[in-house]
Amino acid sequence: MRIGAAASPSSNRMKALVLEEYNRFEYQTTAPEPEISETDVLVRVKACGICGSDVHGMDGSSGRRIPPLIMGHEAAGEIAQVGSAASDWQVGDRVTFDSTVYREDDWYTKKGLYNLSDNREVLGVAPPEFKRHGAFAEYVAIPQHILHKIPDNVSYEQAAMVEPIAVALHSIKLAEIEDAECCVVVGVGTIGVFILQLLKVYGMKDVFAVDLSERNRDRAMKVGASGAFDPSDPQLKEAILGVTDGRGADIVFEAVGIEPTVNLGIDLLRKGGTAMLVGNLTPNVSFPVQKVVTQQLRVQGSCAICGEYPESLQLLADGKIDVEEHIAVVAPLSEGADWFDKLNRNEVPGKVILQP
Repeated sequence: MRIGAAASPSSNRMKALVLEEYNRFEYQTTAPEPEISETDVLVRVKACGICGSDVHGMDGSSGRRIPPLIMGHEAAGEIAQVGSAASDWQVGDRVTFDSTVYREDDWYTKKGLYNLSDNREVLGVAPPEFKRHGAFAEYVAIPQHILHKIPDNVSYEQAAMVEPIAVALHSIKLAEIEDAECCVVVGVGTIGVFILQLLKVYGMKDVFAVDLSERNRDRAMKVGASGAFDPSDPQLKEAILGVTDGRGADIVFEAVGIEPTVNLGIDLLRKGGTAMLVGNLTPNVSFPVQKVVTQQLRVQGSCAICGEYPESLQLLADGKIDVEEHIAVVAPLSEGADWFDKLNRNEVPGKVILQP
């Protein structure tokens, strides 16, 4: 059932964590169970991670979580019901799913750019243009074409981490890293640290991490960073120049989305380098356009995911990406409001995964 659609009197009921108003969650046990179309499946949610965008969304600062809303888009579960036309799936299948809901007949989709498709929606998100329930609930309705089977050796909790891995992988595919030797990741939260890990998996020689958080910097070093620095540390630029014969980084992945970090990333680039913008905490930033022009820099945005789920799942199954150390807490959905509060106060050293 689409968010905002009225439940029929005969609807079944389910558990759900509902953002009733900004900064106020309500754990419900009688929320309406989603209705599915003929091309949907009903997924019984087994695990759903709290994304940083959810934390920023709960207070209204992002403008993309207008209540009342069931958030949650980093999830995995088991198919409980199959629509009449969803012939490729069976009850009991273990699945995860893309966070983007898109039309298959869209012009952008046909061009291989479903993440940019017109009228696309995102699970657990409610900007002014649309509203769609997410997976902080017992059940969620999912179109069959965004489903992916979970490998047998991947747990539901691990599969709930595939969405941020795929977001990170999409940015790397866009960045065209084949000829790069030195990269920098600015902001090594969940997305940023997966960018770092994936760069190492794909053979990047030097990858430096930048973050205000000592905890995040320590984690970056554990997963293979060549160095991890506070943004104000003068040794940051010296380290990058030292391994590039004074040129600067080939590619900077900016995974925050605020003006100071965007400009820091641009400052660390060599001439002809690429600033890959992945974070989007703020809607507008200013950057040095003359430097971008005169040094022929490439400023590239990276939006969500566009086909990287299968590869991300395979990396998990093959043990090339370790997510266990990033999962700090697995807790019941009924405790979700408390964990949102702790995340908002930066009291949790990693990902929180909720189980209905």
